[in-house]
Amino acid sequence: MATDEQQRKELGSFLRARREKLDRAEYGLPPAGRARTVGLRREEISFLSGVSVTWYTWLEQGRDINPSRQVLDAVATALHLTMAEHDYVLTLAGFAPARPGSVSAVAAAPAHVQRFLDALDEHPAYALAPDWGIAAWNPAYEALYPNVAHTAPEDRNLLWLIFTDPAVRSLLDDWDDTSRRFLAEFRAEAGPRLGDTRYRDLIGRLMDASAEFRERWESHGVGGFESRERVFQHPTLGKLVFEHHQMRPSDQTDVQLVVYTADAETRERFAARS
Repeated sequence: MATDEQQRKELGSFLRARREKLDRAEYGLPPAGRARTVGLRREEISFLSGVSVTWYTWLEQGRDINPSRQVLDAVATALHLTMAEHDYVLTLAGFAPARPGSVSAVAAAPAHVQRFLDALDEHPAYALAPDWGIAAWNPAYEALYPNVAHTAPEDRNLLWLIFTDPAVRSLLDDWDDTSRRFLAEFRAEAGPRLGDTRYRDLIGRLMDASAEFRERWESHGVGGFESRERVFQHPTLGKLVFEHHQMRPSDQTDVQLVVYTADAETRERFAARS
């Protein structure tokens, strides 16, 4: 399937999924047939957005049409999309934020990125390629998650590990919430590249390997990164508390760095781990 066709299909599926989850009461609308309180009709979104029913229907069907930015903005407003979701819709249709083109695979992060990660010392940190392959990590991250050093390169992908490695599930204090957040962030980044073979293969493998991934992928969650507290239950070090940050080197914008800054107690445990 061509990339543009894949993006139109994803746009239609996303709009439909969001429309079907809307709370009718929030719009001042009565229940629809048999007391159904969730989900708006296409006609109702058409009225609220000022977009014709036919045009909106074609959007959801993934037809080969060229909606204007104004149309997509109006639909996003009618659907009460978040900023990240609104950006996702625009990006799928080829509007700003700029649609990223195909990117080269990143098997390993550049040497200067590895040196930066190592300099973070007791703060676990790793580098992610655009497809969320783990391209580099420091000793503190390996101490937090030892499997990273022993996983085959083709499986050393953050999304794959989150949904398939039991060690990750037991390590994360909030696996359910974190897995949903990570998947929503991945989808927001990957949407414009769903036609790329690497992304299709990864998603296909996960659909086969994890029923939880399959269910959540089909719910079309989209979200942006937010720095937040992360709690880990380490098998030997016990409870560890970090703050989760993300950044991109200005000379390697396809690589994102994820850093966990430790609180005082966690730093002491890491310092004494050897």
